[in-house]
Amino acid sequence: MPRHLGIASTNARVQSIDRPRALARRFGNVAGSRAYDLFVPPRRSSGPLPLVVMLHGCSQSSRDFAIGTRMDGLAEEQGFLVAYPDQPRSANMAKSWNWFRQGDQRRGLGEPSILAGLTRQVMDDFDVDPTRVYVAGLSSGGAAAAVMAMTYPDLYAAVGIHSGLACGSAESTSAALMAMRRGALFRPCQATQPVPTIVFHGDRDRTVSPVNGDQVIAQVKPDADVSIATDQGHSEGGMAYTRTILTELHSAWSSEQWVLHGGGHAWAGGHPSGSHTDPNGPDASREMLRFFLSHAMDGGSHRH
Repeated sequence: MPRHLGIASTNARVQSIDRPRALARRFGNVAGSRAYDLFVPPRRSSGPLPLVVMLHGCSQSSRDFAIGTRMDGLAEEQGFLVAYPDQPRSANMAKSWNWFRQGDQRRGLGEPSILAGLTRQVMDDFDVDPTRVYVAGLSSGGAAAAVMAMTYPDLYAAVGIHSGLACGSAESTSAALMAMRRGALFRPCQATQPVPTIVFHGDRDRTVSPVNGDQVIAQVKPDADVSIATDQGHSEGGMAYTRTILTELHSAWSSEQWVLHGGGHAWAGGHPSGSHTDPNGPDASREMLRFFLSHAMDGGSHRH
């Protein structure tokens, strides 16, 4: 894929940190293999732990993404595992997840099968609560997270999409570039099993148009009565935001859309030592985790 589909470099200096609780692991199947880091928090209580799968953006690495999002710190504080898959340049020269290719938008095929298999590997090898497994990502990782929610709604209880696109927004490189600039030409298909979704998107994002955040919410909105509530606020760093909360009546489904006023293409509230972060924004990592832990699935993959 052409390099111009990636995010422009911010020249951020990645902080060198000691991560003694991060394990280097790999998963492979007939579609390919991916290395991933797995952060395992210290055990403070008995019982299975939640799992969050974090998908980095173009030009990033799993380590860079961990530093920028500060998700390891939250995992240690609140007790959950974090998996950070790494997209190699052999799969995409810009290190972008291939969310725009038809073969990487289907259950059981391509990258979705690898990421789902990776998730299940962690669930098999560690004491993971199968009702509390989540996926999140930034930019191309956000678009890939949307694909995972659409293709594996029985695996992930909720999804976080930061500066990403709806599943099926493009099926070629040229269409991907168009969708990033203007949104999907045709409305992406509606989710048949809507997964609770939290969206963050800057309204001055010049890399992925904020209309894509609207399309993500439209894709996951159930075909039922939904109540809508809106509030506004400012982050500690001074960034204004508008949060819209959607709740399906007589159901456990809900979603949130955060519009970051003045925000660009960067992880809100992230650490400046990681690339593509905006420390002035609201803490997207903490808000995603709050949202995730409010959603779980029962044994029959129903959310409660």
